[in-house]
Amino acid sequence: MSPVNLPRAATAALFLFVAQVAMAQDSGPKPQVATVETALTQTVSAEVSVTGTLVPREEVLVLPQVSGFKVTEVLVDEGDIVTEGQVLARIEDATIRAQLAQTEAEARRVEASVRQAENQIGSAQAALTQAQAALERVKALHQSGNASDAALDNATAAEAAASAGAASAADGLEVARAAQAANAAALDIARMNLANTEIKAPVSGLISQRNVQLGGTAAAAGQPAFTIIRDNAIELRAEAIETELGRISVGDAVRVNVAGIGEVSGIVRTIAPTVDPTTRLGTLRITLNNAPGLRIGLFASADIITDTHDGVTVSASAVISDQSGAHVQVVTDGVVNARDVDAGLLWQGRREIVSGLEAGEVVVTRAGAFFRDGDAIEPVMAAEAAQ
Repeated sequence: MSPVNLPRAATAALFLFVAQVAMAQDSGPKPQVATVETALTQTVSAEVSVTGTLVPREEVLVLPQVSGFKVTEVLVDEGDIVTEGQVLARIEDATIRAQLAQTEAEARRVEASVRQAENQIGSAQAALTQAQAALERVKALHQSGNASDAALDNATAAEAAASAGAASAADGLEVARAAQAANAAALDIARMNLANTEIKAPVSGLISQRNVQLGGTAAAAGQPAFTIIRDNAIELRAEAIETELGRISVGDAVRVNVAGIGEVSGIVRTIAPTVDPTTRLGTLRITLNNAPGLRIGLFASADIITDTHDGVTVSASAVISDQSGAHVQVVTDGVVNARDVDAGLLWQGRREIVSGLEAGEVVVTRAGAFFRDGDAIEPVMAAEAAQ
């Protein structure tokens, strides 16, 4: 059947198809589609990544202050929160109470000795005064010829004896007072020992270890009875490579990701003044904000924020870096033009452009060898391409 004999509708469709083919042949190659994006002004941060382990900020060791006595009560266990002065355990005190009673009895005895010595001083002083007066009378009589030499000698000897007795009484009082002071010290020790039969928390915090056992013997040396994390303060002990230490400062904000817990904020508390000569790592201590579930020994990674500022950014894939520097492919009126730029921080998949590009300009999202200067493209915004 010839085209002349085709139905009118089919003939029209045939002529339309031929016209479309002719137009396609005359229009040349169609421009390539390229995903593009707009350069944005954003807040960017310089970060240093570190890893480490959760450790207590300060551990306080609690040891019994009396030894050799049986533990009669244990009132706390690991994981308990305690306050300063709280009783943690008690030690048998019968022997120590008996020692205190004995020392108190000795205190009463030495007090009586002091009073007795004071009385002896009074008697000796009176005898000395009497002997001195007698000696003066005998001397006067001897000068007038009414007393013999023997009488003067006896009066002189009696005065000397009374003086020696007074000195001895004074020494006796000093001995009694020394015994009283020694007893007072012994009494303080006995009372302290009795008070120390209660093992108390020296600080508030978390009981991280309990080593004392009911019925065991208290020992003031060796393993501590309890270990307390002061104020329940846990921090991250992390290590950073030596080349990054100079960028970190005390007080820098930190994002910490703790295994099994998630993100916790913190700040750099200390930076070690030395670097391990073998590993070339320096140690940091990062204070963590309180968060439920923090435990000693957990692994954590952290990003230390060393600088924050606003800058022009594009996707990291939009920047080409080679031996000659960094470049982006700017799109103007559907035409690609390569442009040299100064690239800055790489942050969360975006690259800062320090100079060479202004916010609002359009660039190829994935720059590369696909396009050359002057190539015409059909730009598609990245947000539309993702739909």
